[in-house]
Amino acid sequence: MKSATDPAPTGATPAGGPVSEPTADTAPGRSQSAAETEAGVAPVITATSPHPPVEIYDTTLRDGTQGEGVSLSVLDKLRIAEKLDEFGVHYIEGGWPGSNPKDVEFFELAAQRTWNSAKIAAFGSTRRPGVPVTEDPQVKLLIDSQAPVVTFFGKSWKLQVTEVLRTTVEENLAMIRDTARHLVDHGRQVIYDAEHFFDGYKDDPEHALATLLAAEQGGASVLVLCDTNGGTMPDEVEHITREVLQRVVTPVGIHTHDDSGVAVANALASIRAGATHVQGTINGYGERTGNCNLTTVMPCLQLKMQRPVAPNLRRLTALSLFVDDLANMMPNPRAPFVGASCFAHKGGMHVNAVQKLARSYEHIRPEEVGNRQHILVSELSGQSNVLVKAAELGFPLEKGSAGVKRILQRVKQMEKLGYEYEAADASFELLVREELGLKKTFFELLEFHTTHRHGTRNQVNTNEATVKLLIQGERIYTVEEGDGPVNALDLALRKALTPFWPQIEQVTLTDYKVRIINSSNGTAARTRVLIDSTDGRSTWGTVGVSDNIIDASWLALAESLDYYLQRTTQTIA
Repeated sequence: MKSATDPAPTGATPAGGPVSEPTADTAPGRSQSAAETEAGVAPVITATSPHPPVEIYDTTLRDGTQGEGVSLSVLDKLRIAEKLDEFGVHYIEGGWPGSNPKDVEFFELAAQRTWNSAKIAAFGSTRRPGVPVTEDPQVKLLIDSQAPVVTFFGKSWKLQVTEVLRTTVEENLAMIRDTARHLVDHGRQVIYDAEHFFDGYKDDPEHALATLLAAEQGGASVLVLCDTNGGTMPDEVEHITREVLQRVVTPVGIHTHDDSGVAVANALASIRAGATHVQGTINGYGERTGNCNLTTVMPCLQLKMQRPVAPNLRRLTALSLFVDDLANMMPNPRAPFVGASCFAHKGGMHVNAVQKLARSYEHIRPEEVGNRQHILVSELSGQSNVLVKAAELGFPLEKGSAGVKRILQRVKQMEKLGYEYEAADASFELLVREELGLKKTFFELLEFHTTHRHGTRNQVNTNEATVKLLIQGERIYTVEEGDGPVNALDLALRKALTPFWPQIEQVTLTDYKVRIINSSNGTAARTRVLIDSTDGRSTWGTVGVSDNIIDASWLALAESLDYYLQRTTQTIA
């Protein structure tokens, strides 16, 4: 949300033209052919919708970075801006010029680039009370940013005017009007963010409306109604938006925060009432509980409300993951549309149903937002889960076959012991191979041993692992030191295998997670270890379970490299 405590402004601008509506063949809800998808063909969008398109204003680079734990370098911001431009958003708010050197540098570099669909926006505030707009330094910085669009906020709530700004209502209106007019006179497209608008309207409707009219008189091209505190309900937002549209001629936008969990619902309610501009952030980043999540609101608008917002929503999931990655944030697996779990099916009856008719348990086709259906295998699985999952892995099986029954029985036995295969596809594939008699034997563990020595006097920590394996009939013995017992085990195992299979050097461990399964048993609880690995081209997950965390780690480590050899080596060792 736009806050009076934000640094100097940054603006954003609309795209090069309205996005047209999909034809009957590519309408929201209809997927492209597999060939089109594979070729990366974007769905053709034509102007057949009875509803006008909605402008998307992204404020990830400014409002989103105010979220706890979110930090972006200048290069990160530029890379995200390029992705947003490629995706087709209309405005990209880059920051507040003058608030910090990072934002100054961003606008300098952004001015040197060519933007295809988006306009870069700088964000700031009105002139200060009692200061002529021509002499206000932060307004000057907005103009100096060279951003073609400037978004500035002003006070809509009388309480904020008299108690925070400590000025008069008349001066506040003049501040809004003067700032808008000055920016327009300098050739900028101006977007006005009415801070605390809904609180201000409920307190004094005429005063709140007067602030919008002041911005309109100054030449603002969009009047954005902001739910700064995130406490307004959807029915209120819809009603107030309708009231505003009866009093202004300028297009109206909406900027919502998620403090009550209804930021997306509020944005959709405002659009339903007649707003044509939505502000938000990718993945809902933002101060406190976050902003309106664009990865949710955009598909809702285009696929559910037939309000075109982007030329190709198939890039949405990739965009979401890209921004999470650069922001060093963990993706939300349960995020609507783009989450890893939102098209995941676990219950046997559900899997059986989606095999026959996907839309029986899927509200859209996953490919329409660049996601995919994901069949999970667990103790809740039926034969359908195993059949679909095995087929995904390249093992077509017949329903009712002995192999399917063995796999299903084994899965349920292993999950009773504490295993889970939802995030360990590689371990599941090894299980399938073993039950079908297709698993190759590359190495056999004879023995491993780990030690940890801690010296209190000189604070020396030593972790050592020894591994004894049988490889091609030869007993191999290796010793390695590591940062911890698990790292030492990993290094010793690789040292033993690499002379036989040099490609092992390409494999790196990317994540290591430990879960306590039955914590009520205290230190005797069983431990589940999940490991993610990659060879630079693909990633895979393995799982190990034991009463001993070192044993569990060994099982997951060994399966990770075993899986890689199963996939990359054609002959039995």
